[in-house]
Amino acid sequence: MKNIVIVGRPNVGKSSLFNRLTKTRDAIVADFPGLTRDRHYGKLDIQDSKFLLVDTGGFEPKNKDGIVQEMAAQTKQAIDESDIIIFMTDYRKGLHPTDEHIADILRKNDKQKILAVNKAEGILDDKALVDFYGLGFKNLIRLSSAHGEGISALKDFLITFDDINDQEIEEKSFPKISIVGKPNVGKSTLINGLLGEERFIAFDQPGTTRDAISTEFNWGKDTYILTDTAGIRKKGKVFETIEKFSIIKTLNALEQSNAIILLIDGKDGLSAQDLHILAFIIETGRPLVVAINKWDSLDSYEKDKIKNQMDRKLSFISFAEVVFISALNKTGFTEMMKAIKKAYQSSQKKLSTPQINSVLENALINHPPKIIKGIRPKLKYAHQGGSNPPQIIIHGNHLDEIKKDYLVFLESFFRKSFQLVGTPIKILLKNSDNPFDKQELRPKKTGLVTRRKIKNEYRAKLKKKNSPD
Repeated sequence: MKNIVIVGRPNVGKSSLFNRLTKTRDAIVADFPGLTRDRHYGKLDIQDSKFLLVDTGGFEPKNKDGIVQEMAAQTKQAIDESDIIIFMTDYRKGLHPTDEHIADILRKNDKQKILAVNKAEGILDDKALVDFYGLGFKNLIRLSSAHGEGISALKDFLITFDDINDQEIEEKSFPKISIVGKPNVGKSTLINGLLGEERFIAFDQPGTTRDAISTEFNWGKDTYILTDTAGIRKKGKVFETIEKFSIIKTLNALEQSNAIILLIDGKDGLSAQDLHILAFIIETGRPLVVAINKWDSLDSYEKDKIKNQMDRKLSFISFAEVVFISALNKTGFTEMMKAIKKAYQSSQKKLSTPQINSVLENALINHPPKIIKGIRPKLKYAHQGGSNPPQIIIHGNHLDEIKKDYLVFLESFFRKSFQLVGTPIKILLKNSDNPFDKQELRPKKTGLVTRRKIKNEYRAKLKKKNSPD
């Protein structure tokens, strides 16, 4: 697929155009400059043509501010990797000196370029665009990404640049891994270390990542989709609307994941906020690996302290593996990816019904359910109901009386029997219908029985009439 990158100064509508073209809401959109920071990838289909569309952060090449400079570096890298460039400007605010500087940079390469004048709804006269024509780009489109005006003309331009219309592109789906944690624990640094390039902005400032950004990633023979998420702070500390949207995007990413890495700062230890994030993860039911970051910067006392803390506070997720890594120095990655692979494979495992029932029988022999109100719940048979996470449906009688602690025992027993690592198991109980619970009404006597009764009553009356008093 040809690679299309959208570039422009902050707040000209790049993310709005990205969402419009990809027909998604993947990019966060708000009237707030500098909202997008990392590159955001999406797929664009125009008739039989397929493109890879890239949204970038606000491009301010002359600004030497720390985070802005990192954003500019990301945009320059996206331009180098692109085949087609959509250069966006803002009609309402007019031609800006930053636009001219960006144009100077873009003219130095030989890639296909389109100058898109955004927020130009209702503008029909080309004379109103004379300043933008002065930038020297022959392909100029006036559009409104918010209202959808000019989008068809833009797509027609893009089709003319595509020369692989007759080629079929195979769509493949890969396991999705989301990396989640508190702000500033090293999520972006971890992904950059895995990719071997500065794909995401890693900055020593909480809240650097604002969106859930995904990228394809190869580890050995396996391919995954890695998602960098915004850090989740305590609810009482979230005031900005943008941060609220970022948290929603993070929670959506968790729901769509096939596996999750919870990244914990080794220097801070396991905090209350880590446990709060863990509650979100458990609610999704996704496979989990807990990664303790900055492990190489701790002394032996601090390491023992954290290990004891993990054993004490994380006993309720005994299924999850805990690995120790350094995102900055790229250590522990092999153990972490092995744990992810095992967790994903366990969550997708298909369990045969005979095997499940054999394990259930052994569990009942080892530890039958308690007798409650004179009745022992009867677990008759079981089968698999789904995967990611594996679901086991057990049928029987009086199952409503079974307590939660017995379900925990069954989950643990099934996990050990099938050697499932890194994934929770859901046990669903289904009571069998008792045909004698609802007694049907007796049918009324009809036919021969009724006639016989009438005859007997008639004979009794005759006998009484003819009998002497």
